[in-house]
Amino acid sequence: MIPATLLSLLSLGFLPLIASNPAPSRREEPAHFPISRRSIKSRGVDDLAKAANNLRQKYSYPPVGGRRKRAGNTAAVSITNQDADSSYFASLTIGTPPQQFDVVLDTGSSDLWVTSSQCTACPSGGSEFDSTKSTSFVASSNVQPVTIRYGSGTVEGTLGQDTVSMGGFTVQQQTFIDVQQMTDSIVTAPVTGILGLAFQPLASSQATPWWQTLSNDNQWSSPEMSVWLTRFISDNNAGDEEPGGVLTLGGTNISLYTGNIEFVNMPSGVTPSFWLLELTGVTVQGNNVEIASGNSAMSAIDTGTTLIGGPTNDVQNIWAQVPGSTAMGGDMAGFFGFPCGTDVQVSLSFGGGNSWPINVADMNLGTSGTDGQCVGGIFDLSAGSNAGGDAANPSWVVGDTFLKNVYTVFRSNPASVGFAELSNAAGGSSGTPGSAPAHVSGADPLPTGSSNSGMTCFRTNSMRVLSTSLLLALVASVLMIC
Repeated sequence: MIPATLLSLLSLGFLPLIASNPAPSRREEPAHFPISRRSIKSRGVDDLAKAANNLRQKYSYPPVGGRRKRAGNTAAVSITNQDADSSYFASLTIGTPPQQFDVVLDTGSSDLWVTSSQCTACPSGGSEFDSTKSTSFVASSNVQPVTIRYGSGTVEGTLGQDTVSMGGFTVQQQTFIDVQQMTDSIVTAPVTGILGLAFQPLASSQATPWWQTLSNDNQWSSPEMSVWLTRFISDNNAGDEEPGGVLTLGGTNISLYTGNIEFVNMPSGVTPSFWLLELTGVTVQGNNVEIASGNSAMSAIDTGTTLIGGPTNDVQNIWAQVPGSTAMGGDMAGFFGFPCGTDVQVSLSFGGGNSWPINVADMNLGTSGTDGQCVGGIFDLSAGSNAGGDAANPSWVVGDTFLKNVYTVFRSNPASVGFAELSNAAGGSSGTPGSAPAHVSGADPLPTGSSNSGMTCFRTNSMRVLSTSLLLALVASVLMIC
């Protein structure tokens, strides 16, 4: 999902916050969120292009023509990884009594929105919020609708406040957007919304994000959210739902990483909005690639984005290192194809000293039905403009193509992002990177019921032929959820 004006997934015309400061319930231990994946019907290359334009819209670039489980001292919530790594989402509840919704976990936006029971053209089959059934719901005194614009359509709704809970953490009077209109199926059932996990300045509602209230009020053992994501993009035998990883609120899960966490502080002198780091180095096929630096290398670390998007010149320089790669045209403008027999080896650095490799499976989105080449996982976000280059308009969006390869920690104080090597249990160097472990102590995924769902994206692997609509859908979901 991508906000048009605020560059956030839920960026849109903002309305004044109408609520008093939310009062979270107190809980000291970290909450761990196991992730499982549900696949949906594959989409075509057209969908991938659509996803890319959604991401461009989210970051202000021009478009191209579960249930809760207790485990020791942690609370584990089932999260779905949709359709072979295309998106990752979890269940939360809103209201009294609680109504359950599946929402994309998006560190690239800051609003919470869910579809309303009064929604027009919202996907059927997903949960819808019915404010008349919640005794704790308070409607905003400002009835002006809030609109969030995406490359592929819009969502529009009104502000309200209610009790929001996930994994044993609760915030009273949390402001959210109750969506009553949607165009062009921004999400696909049973997904019903997005949970923004970035900072308050990005919020279209001007509300303090749910996670930030908990962190600010010292409800967590540590002011951190940690993410481990699994990989099934290259598994032809993967089912519709697979274990997808773990989201930990209030700390880290030491069973999922090894060695030290390499924290890099966010840019100084800038009010935190996106989770921003400077991309300081890229290697491709073992060769250093020339990329821009400083403000022109600002990168949003975004769990809601499937792919990696960057500025025109840098992306061209990256693919110039891959023999036989070619720029794609038409709706796929900005993407690059390469010979399917080539393993594209890419590593990224963010100023901390380590170079983090990306599994070759994550760089291969599948074959294009038009020319038989495979589609690469890094695309031109700025669509030839080389726009961007500051905290409000990051040049890079680093999504799940990269994040599946590391253990990622989002720390609010001091504002920083940390990466660590995955443990063997999480599929690290001695295992299959990013694959699901047989067991992670204290973080067992729960069965995913019919209420769990995901957002629209794509499923691909190097042996699969992708239609244009599928690739575009992938990009769209990258853009939409990012």
